[in-house]
Amino acid sequence: MVVGQPAGPLPVSSLYHSPMTTAAQTSFSALRRLLGYASGFRPRIALATFYSVMNKLFDVMPEILIGIAIDVVVRQKDSFVAALGIPDPKWQLALLGGLTLVVWMFESLFEYLLLVSWRNLAQDLQHEMRLDAYENVQNLDLAYFEDRSTGNLVTILNDDVNQLERFLNGGANDLIQVVTTVLVVGAVFFAISPTIALIAFTPIPLIIIGAFYFQRRAQPLYADVRERVGDLGARLSANVSGMTTIKSFATERFEAERIRQDSDAYLEANRKAIAISSAFIPVIRMAILAGFVATFLIGGWMTLEGTLNVGAYGVLVFLTQRLLWPLTRVAETVDLYERAMASSRRILDLIEAPVSIKDSTDARELDDVRGEVEFRHIDFGYGSGERVLHDIDLTIAAGSTVAFVGQTGSGKSTLVKLLLRFYQPDAGEILIDGQPIGTVSLQSLRRKIGLVSQDVFLFQGTIAENIAYGTPGAPVERVHEAARAAEATEFIERLPQGYDTVVGERGQKLSGGQRQRLSIARALLKNPPILVLDEATSAVDNDTEAAIKRSLDRISHTCTTLVIAHRLSTVVNADQIHVMDKGRIVESGTHEELLAHGGIYAALWSVQTDQQRVMGAA
Repeated sequence: MVVGQPAGPLPVSSLYHSPMTTAAQTSFSALRRLLGYASGFRPRIALATFYSVMNKLFDVMPEILIGIAIDVVVRQKDSFVAALGIPDPKWQLALLGGLTLVVWMFESLFEYLLLVSWRNLAQDLQHEMRLDAYENVQNLDLAYFEDRSTGNLVTILNDDVNQLERFLNGGANDLIQVVTTVLVVGAVFFAISPTIALIAFTPIPLIIIGAFYFQRRAQPLYADVRERVGDLGARLSANVSGMTTIKSFATERFEAERIRQDSDAYLEANRKAIAISSAFIPVIRMAILAGFVATFLIGGWMTLEGTLNVGAYGVLVFLTQRLLWPLTRVAETVDLYERAMASSRRILDLIEAPVSIKDSTDARELDDVRGEVEFRHIDFGYGSGERVLHDIDLTIAAGSTVAFVGQTGSGKSTLVKLLLRFYQPDAGEILIDGQPIGTVSLQSLRRKIGLVSQDVFLFQGTIAENIAYGTPGAPVERVHEAARAAEATEFIERLPQGYDTVVGERGQKLSGGQRQRLSIARALLKNPPILVLDEATSAVDNDTEAAIKRSLDRISHTCTTLVIAHRLSTVVNADQIHVMDKGRIVESGTHEELLAHGGIYAALWSVQTDQQRVMGAA
């Protein structure tokens, strides 16, 4: 994986760097996908929408009541309220005051309800999306991660999900209330004066056209913003993880400059988006001003001429502001909407990323495993690259210890990845106790295999928690027993808090050998019928190697053991040793048989023993 590079063919593609995008990638397409995903939330969305509409209805009523109050003051016994059977102007105003109080109470009630509903909806939806995205990431094939940056994936799971949450917290309500305002106020305008209604509504088509224009211009810019923040997150994540390497090579300035370049790219992408969204607001304000002035003047002239009463004129003036001024927030809402849709595309594409290695519909549980492993004519290559394994055909007897040795790149570790179904063979099949592993569930398959790899990963937590990882609820006695079997007890008891010692991120507080022993203990606690050791002693000293060999010798009789090794000294007692070269098994036999054969194994043994003698003499 190339640190800091864009994360492969993620949803945000190079198409977004063009001003025009395909219909399938528009914000409306992303919105449809989001609504489809959130189908289980539709009743809550409908209820929150109802609260938003009701809040806006009560929100515009005070302006109407003010107009009616002006009508009462001017016309008194001939007012609109008097026609309802209340001739006394004082009682008319008292009624209007009471209605105003009720309106404000309901407006406040629905304001509370909509805020609670939308915010809780935002929390629950982003929570579900993050979990679904993460669960799918866990199910994705290892091949998916080969061309993708870990930091970019973390950005999608965290920052992009939060961006969507920010829109749902307020932007969705703003859009609904703008539409409600236009419909409600429009109905009142046309009921009072169709002429003024047409004049007042003239700016709205211009505002809508402008909104779509800016939305189309902003869309690729915000997609680019999300891409740049993903790149920046990838760089930061990689650099924090590789801080030891950075310090050891004294490349702090170099890495700081690379972070600055990625941050500058993110900053520039944001500047371009801001320039477009900021230009939208003044354009809208001018259109609103034109509509308000037209209503103000023409309505006033009609009132002076007697074709429009004073109360109606007051309603129109107040409602014009209520209609048009909220549209100034359309730019901000569209800005928030575009950011959210750019994030939604990335989240949903991660959720919908196809999983090629998964359980078949009739997958069985792998139970009562004896441990016989069979590779039948296996061919395999990574992606479109050249073939890594060629016609691997062998049977490993249950309870035996079998080793695979050979030069780096000969295909040894690839066999392990195929056995665990991290990848699918291009040809042939793998069987355990006569059952093709493609017919059993992945969970049951991997539970029956204990893996100890060269690259040990320990989680932030205590020694005991890391040993018990994968065996939840294991008794303390079994944890200690596994540690003893892995010859880890001695160093654990020397630690300040013993088994309760926190190992740090990735086990950074421990040495390589200590981490390796904990990894072995973790696998032993699992008590697997098949144990795989993939270069488990390649990065440890001689004393640690000897300790690991002793522990493995004790447990290898209880399970089938596959040993992938570069150091031949670790496999001399194996029941069978297979020598691999360029993806093929070229020699097989016991240690003595292979030495007598005088082939590749004998040559490797000679080289390694000569090196050991030289090191011993030194």
